[in-house]
Amino acid sequence: MRPLILPLPVALSILGCANSFQIPFLSAPNKHASEYNTVISTLTPTTPVTSGALQQLINPQNLFSRAEELLDIAKLSIDEYGHPTRVIGSRGHLGTVDYIYSTITDLGDYYDISNQTFAAVTGNVFESRLVLGHDVPKSAAPMGLTPPTKNRNPVYGQLRLVRNYGCDEDDFKAEGKGPWIALVSRGICPFGTKSANAGKAGAIAAIIYNNENGGVSGTLGQPSEYHVATFGVSDTDAAPYIERLKGGHPVDSIAYIDAIVDTIRTTNIIAQTRGGDPDNCVMLGGHSDSVAEGPGINDDGSGSISLLEVATQLAQFSVTNCVRFAWWAGEEEGLLGSDYYVSQLSATENQRIRLFMDYDMMASPNYAFQIYNATDAVNPVGSQQLRELYVDYYDAHSLNHTLIPFDGRSDYDAFIRNGIPGGGIATGAEGIKTAAEAEMFGGSAVAIYAQSLEDFPKREVVATASTTAPRSGLYHGHKLIM
Repeated sequence: MRPLILPLPVALSILGCANSFQIPFLSAPNKHASEYNTVISTLTPTTPVTSGALQQLINPQNLFSRAEELLDIAKLSIDEYGHPTRVIGSRGHLGTVDYIYSTITDLGDYYDISNQTFAAVTGNVFESRLVLGHDVPKSAAPMGLTPPTKNRNPVYGQLRLVRNYGCDEDDFKAEGKGPWIALVSRGICPFGTKSANAGKAGAIAAIIYNNENGGVSGTLGQPSEYHVATFGVSDTDAAPYIERLKGGHPVDSIAYIDAIVDTIRTTNIIAQTRGGDPDNCVMLGGHSDSVAEGPGINDDGSGSISLLEVATQLAQFSVTNCVRFAWWAGEEEGLLGSDYYVSQLSATENQRIRLFMDYDMMASPNYAFQIYNATDAVNPVGSQQLRELYVDYYDAHSLNHTLIPFDGRSDYDAFIRNGIPGGGIATGAEGIKTAAEAEMFGGSAVAIYAQSLEDFPKREVVATASTTAPRSGLYHGHKLIM
């Protein structure tokens, strides 16, 4: 079998802020590292890493074996969720974290490994239903992190059309008595703001309709005591009710959501080479969690196991620049792990990270070779050079590729908002590639940046961190926020 050539640039970073709780989290399926063609030694490797040498060691069968292990780990959650999943807080995710941690520690003393534990908001909708008049809108979908309806029971009220976009509390003021459900347009401000304003005004539930074609499904974001049970519906489904309300005709409505929103503790895993210059670090990461609905073998088990395989084989080489790998938790809940990590970096630690590369969904069967369209015009200087490295690789191998929006949908977001150049690749959603398709992947960036950052732009000084600054984009993670 020919080697798999992965487009995984190496992360050369310093482990500034991670909290160390170096203990196993949960017993999970395990394979001895020798099954992955690994030579474990306490001796410091002396052979410098090169792109070709590292690529020759990456074998597709190892990746498939790791994917099978992740599926077995996801099955640990069946008793609680009724199906395999690795969502944060589940046994499947705890098993994933344990598997990553154990795999890296089995490599001997090549890496320093630590766990960074933080508080994360998670939510799950168990059941929902929306009735407007006598109809059930086909597009109705509960928002992420929505609270339940009162006492987790159906609530009844008159539908009330909200003025403007519901971004000001005054938009919700209207005449009328009795329970009511707010119908408000998407636009201008986050969904969470609209839901909170509805709650403050006394609404028993809220419905946000799309102001563009199609349905709308997003997240309320950080929970608020004022949030009410909130649905999204399409512009088409909302149109007849908007017309009735504007004509002065009442619309009886029923909303029901059985959901939970909770704060749990979850964990990032950080592994950094002991060798290499700690003041010139390149970092790469993927997320260790899945959505609640499935095992997430593509999103982002594929990224997690790709990083594990590269970390495993890299341990046979010496590096000029330190390499830092990260497995983020809570990405599906809104990039929680990477946001927290970057927020904890001191100004000095921030400057040591020369670039960050994101690997999210690497194994779609309906694949496209996707490169984040990161430009220096709107991102930290160096992001565009990283983009061109991927472009050059695909061009050199006559592989068609496409640029995709670099708009905050994955874990690079906190890095670029805090002055750290970023980029990455993806293949799209769902599934696992065949070995033949997998062989098409390329990416000599791992070894290139582990060897030298001489031609990569120097970091610009970041005056202040902006991890918590208001976002103007529509996305923070995979879900819409406004």
